[in-house]
Parts: sequence; C-alpha cells; structure tokens
Amino acid sequence: MSEAAEKNKALVRRLYDAQTKGDLYAMRELLTPDFGDNWLAPGQEAPGREGYIQSNAAVHAAFSDVSYVIEEQMAAEGDRVVSRLTIRGTLDRGEFMGFAPTGKEHETGAIVIHRIVGGKIAEEWWEGSGLLELTQARLEKEIRERERVEQELQVARRIQHALLPKEVPTLEGWEISPFYLPAREVGGDFYDFLELPNGHLGIVVGDATGKGVPAALVMASARSTLRAVAQGSNSPGEVLSRANDPLVIDIPPNMFVTCFYATLDPESGHLVYANAGHDLPYLRRRGGDADELRARGMPLGLMPGMSYEEREVELDAGESVLFYSDGLVEAHDSKGEMFGFPRLRALVAEHGEEGSLEEALLEQLYSFVGEGWEQEDDITLLTLRCSAPLS
Repeated sequence: MSEAAEKNKALVRRLYDAQTKGDLYAMRELLTPDFGDNWLAPGQEAPGREGYIQSNAAVHAAFSDVSYVIEEQMAAEGDRVVSRLTIRGTLDRGEFMGFAPTGKEHETGAIVIHRIVGGKIAEEWWEGSGLLELTQARLEKEIRERERVEQELQVARRIQHALLPKEVPTLEGWEISPFYLPAREVGGDFYDFLELPNGHLGIVVGDATGKGVPAALVMASARSTLRAVAQGSNSPGEVLSRANDPLVIDIPPNMFVTCFYATLDPESGHLVYANAGHDLPYLRRRGGDADELRARGMPLGLMPGMSYEEREVELDAGESVLFYSDGLVEAHDSKGEMFGFPRLRALVAEHGEEGSLEEALLEQLYSFVGEGWEQEDDITLLTLRCSAPLS
C-alpha cells in the first residue's frame, strides 16, 4: 500500500480520536473549510464544517463514555478511505434527538467513506443503522404522543359540547337558533339558555380569550359561575357584576371573558341586557334598520368590583336580535381584508326578516374568505326572533 494511502488512513483515525475526546479544535484542523457531510436525514440541510463539529459537541453533551472505534479500515481508489465503525455512548447527560436521558448504553454501526484533499478531510459519506433506528423510534414516539393528544382533545371536545345547551328553548311566538363552530377541537366561545324563576329566559353569549384547551377551561369556569349567580337575580347587570369577582380569582391574569347577558320576557317581548366587553348584538327592526344594542362594561375576570350598565328594549313581531362572537367579523380573505362590522350590519338589515339569518351569514362568510380558508377563531351565532304578535 502506498505511503499516501497510509497517511490518509492515519488522518481518518486522528479524526475519530478527536471525536472520541470531543476535541473540537482538532476536528476543525483536520477538516477543509468547505467540508461536506453527505449523510442527511430526511428534510435536513447540509450542516457544513461547523455544523458537523457542533453535532459532535451535541453527542458529548448528551452521552458519556463516547467512543468511535474503527473495526476495519481500507484505502479505496485515489483519495478515499473506507472505515467500518462502531460508536458507543451512554445517554445520561442530556436530551438527544428528542429523547430524554435513559442511562442506557447505545451503539451505532456504520460504514463511512472519507475523501482526502491536500492532507485534510474534504467530504464524508455515512451509512449506518443506529441513528436511523433512533430516528425511527423518535418518529414512532411522536406519533404515539400525537395520538394521545388527539384522543385527549376528542374527550375535551365531547365534554365541551356536553356543556353547551342540549336543547333550544321552545317559546310560543319566538324562534331561537344557535350556531357554534370552534376553530380547533375545543374553543373559548359559549352560549347558554337559563330558565329563570320569574318565567323569563336568560340568554348568554361569551368568548374567552385565546383558543384551544386553555380557552375552553376558562369558558367552562365562566359558564358555571354565570349559571350559579343568575338564579339569584333578575338583573343582567347585577349577574355580570357578581360573576366577575370570582372569575378574577379563578382564571389566569392574562385571560378574560367577554360576555353579553340578556333576559327576555316572552309574554311582552321586553329584553333587558348588560354587556361585559362583548361585540355588540344587532337588533333588526321591521323597517329594515339594524341597531346596535349598546351597554358599557369591562370584560369578566380583569378587575374586581366592576359594575355593568343595564339597558332594555322592546321586541315586536318580525324583529330579531343577532348575538355573535368576533370569529365572524374578524375573519380575513386571501388579501387580508377583514369581514368587518359594517358588512355584518348590512347583512343583518338585509336578511333579518325572513328565512335563516345564520345560513345567509355563513354563505356570505364562505364566499368572502374563499377556498382554502383556515378558520382563525371560534364562531358563534345566535338569533332571537319574534315570529308572532305578542299579547
């Protein structure tokens, strides 16, 4: 064997000695500035010399007793060296490839080819099973974890749907139509109907900040609190005030709940309402106008000792109220334009008298956002319509 071939083999042995010791400086001296590592995991970008060196540092940060042992070595044609290699180490120092320390020894076998240029290593080709097995194990672990999370989300979704009203109240001369579509498996929007001791109907539409499980937990807390305090008062403003203080304690400081609460006397059409920072409902009059139901009040759970303005309005045959959450008005089309309040108000005025207002609004929404729309927030729509003359 030629002297040059022996020098090349010795150069590769020095590289593995440096890798065993974690000597990053020696590794840097042995590799060309444009060194190329040609073993890449799926989706991985070529790391270059510094990335290759830092990968060895990552091995030593996670493993103790690291060893790169050459089992067999030969000089191939020209400037190449082929090595059969065994890498061992105990995973006990830190996380590696998504795996927590196990305290167990791991072993990787590999066939590695190096190309030598000007007395330094210019390229490396690597073929082995151990890392691939670790990668496969990591992927299987991630799949199992994803399946577990999905199962838990399905349970959470069933629980949340169980909290929503199972039946819509049936009132003579009234039509009530709710629609609920979470942006994720679970969400922060909620609506509720409360049968009050005086024969009136309480109507709640709320929205906890955020999406997903955290918002759903806050939503459940707000719903339970409102249900509890509503039975002791016929005043929407007082109910919101009494619900606010315990929610300040119960929910995280960076979260809050917007809520519109109204009570309806189905005999007279008298609607009394208060608002805790929620989007303003629209009252559609018989003449075609859509008026906002305004009332001042801070969202629930922000600060203790809040009071809530209370207002009232009379509903007559052919008139309706739309309660909704911001997931509708804040939906964006492909150009970034928002659906917006003016559009919603105009649609309520146009479609509020006959037919399903929810169907008309959703049809307009889907037409506005276009195909491929990814829902940004939960959407709740609830229509209260007086369908017959009242006594």
